[in-house]
Amino acid sequence: MTAKKLFLFCFLLLCQCISAQSDTIHQIKEVVVSDVYLKNNNQSQSILAINDSIINKNQSSLSSLLNYNSVIYFKEYGRGMLSTVSFRGTTASQTAVVWNGININSQLNGNTDFNTITPNDFNSIDVKAGGGSVLYGSGAIGGTVHLNNDLIFKKQFVNDFRIAYGSFNTFGTNYKMNVSNEKWNAQIGFSYNVSKNDYPYVGLYTWKGIQRKNLNGEYFNTSLNANVGYKINQHNILKLYTQTSDTDRHLSLISESDSKTKYVNSFSRNLIEYVGDYNRFSANFKSAYIFENYKYFGDINSNYFSFGKSECVITKLNLSYKLIESLKVYSTLDYNRTKGFGTSFGSNVREIGSGAVMVKLNVPNKWQNEFGVRKEVTNNYQSPLLFSLGSSYAFGHFYTLKANFSKNYRIPTFNDLYWIGTSDYGNPNLKPESAYEAELGNVFSYKKITLSQTFYFIKIKDMINWVPGNVSGGWSPQNTDRVNTYGAETLLGWANNFGKHNFRINGTYAYTISENQETKKQLFFVPFHKMTGTIAYSYKKISANYQFLYNGFVYTRSDNDPKQIIKAYKVSNAGIDYDFEFLNSSKVGFQVLNLFNEKYQSLEDRPFPGRNFNLYITLKF
Repeated sequence: MTAKKLFLFCFLLLCQCISAQSDTIHQIKEVVVSDVYLKNNNQSQSILAINDSIINKNQSSLSSLLNYNSVIYFKEYGRGMLSTVSFRGTTASQTAVVWNGININSQLNGNTDFNTITPNDFNSIDVKAGGGSVLYGSGAIGGTVHLNNDLIFKKQFVNDFRIAYGSFNTFGTNYKMNVSNEKWNAQIGFSYNVSKNDYPYVGLYTWKGIQRKNLNGEYFNTSLNANVGYKINQHNILKLYTQTSDTDRHLSLISESDSKTKYVNSFSRNLIEYVGDYNRFSANFKSAYIFENYKYFGDINSNYFSFGKSECVITKLNLSYKLIESLKVYSTLDYNRTKGFGTSFGSNVREIGSGAVMVKLNVPNKWQNEFGVRKEVTNNYQSPLLFSLGSSYAFGHFYTLKANFSKNYRIPTFNDLYWIGTSDYGNPNLKPESAYEAELGNVFSYKKITLSQTFYFIKIKDMINWVPGNVSGGWSPQNTDRVNTYGAETLLGWANNFGKHNFRINGTYAYTISENQETKKQLFFVPFHKMTGTIAYSYKKISANYQFLYNGFVYTRSDNDPKQIIKAYKVSNAGIDYDFEFLNSSKVGFQVLNLFNEKYQSLEDRPFPGRNFNLYITLKF
């Protein structure tokens, strides 16, 4: 599409008042974040903060929350199945997921399955667009998703309990306790979600005229997390985070004659953190142990399975010093040791050490500048020198201009390096993928309206792609592709109160070109257009909302065959709840999902359900 058409789409969006990015009456703020290092070192990039009130209004999976509340595109193998992302036209392994400051992308395949993460386990979730490898390492090319357990030291004792039941025998429950005073904060959380998931396919029938169903699609997910913070004194804080999760999914059948399979995966994450703040000098030390495990059963009636495991130890030291009031220097040292072992890649160990230096210069209230460099040392690959340069200037309260230029990367995974299959082989000589990225952001604020618009360009080289081998005929990964991705992202928000009547309208829109430089073709499973929208209303004890999601069509083949596409789709959800004001709060809510019974899918032969329902009760005491 020409530049003229691109600008036309962006200006048209300014008039789309029905667009929105949350299904809650609480407005999403763009730059209010809980991660100190995320906030302090990313003033030149767009950050979308999703707080707990927004999280509580959404369904049980992180996929659903972000799909309806951000510009990220999701590719899902059906409801509750494997879910991966494309952020700014990049691949699933080029978006980093960061848990309390630690990159948790799988060491085995490089990405994160967003349907294994329950958003209610976190106090806030932040979505940062653009490169972030200087701070967060491998995979932070398209952007980063931050999962935060905020520990706040004030006197409180709060319990949140939610129970929900919906179509297809779907049951979910979540409990969170938060108790704290000026010295301690302790949080405990538990989530359980299960579904028979046997929904009928809209408009699809067998040759006998019987409506087809989602067969072998049942799943369950449990998670447990506990977080403790102790304020030793006004200068020193000690924190401990731990989270475990188990997911068991039968994989939906494409055809009734297919063999029934299932995929079981689990993870355990443990992190201890020390925070010291001494006026001009501050220190932050993290040490984490992360374990992940999967089992794949090619026949659910058989005891045989293939498996993969990884054990990762991470230590990270951040130091900062304020030279003068407007100049602050940060330095980071970290060490990562990962042992991976499994059916198809044996047992291998990877060790990575890195150092980074960042400088932040502020002219109070107007001009903020930041610069950082990072270098890694490892025997597995030749690490590039990474950097980030950003600037933000406020032209009064109405308009802020942001600019950022960076180099980012993604390292080969254990599967890429060591895989040994029947006809597929890893490649130990792979280079990291690297990307140069430039972006320009405009933020407008006028009375009750906020508008953020960002234009970006990413040039990626050495993209890892599995291709047929020259000798054996099998497939192996090679650094073959070069990709240019560019486009525009817009966030729009409006909020106002008329007496006791509260209104919110929010929206997101993304226009994305992701083009293979050699073939000049759009990458498959990258939509040109994505839009989300919400209208929310509340009056006294009652609140209601309407959600809207539009995904443009995507190619499913690298040659952009127009006959091989996933068609564009529009999905709407609506919900209402009432607070009986029993205890601190007691809400009963009802949701209609896929309100207009849209027939749609994000992957070939993996349909989503038609109109379905969800009833929930939330208690706060």
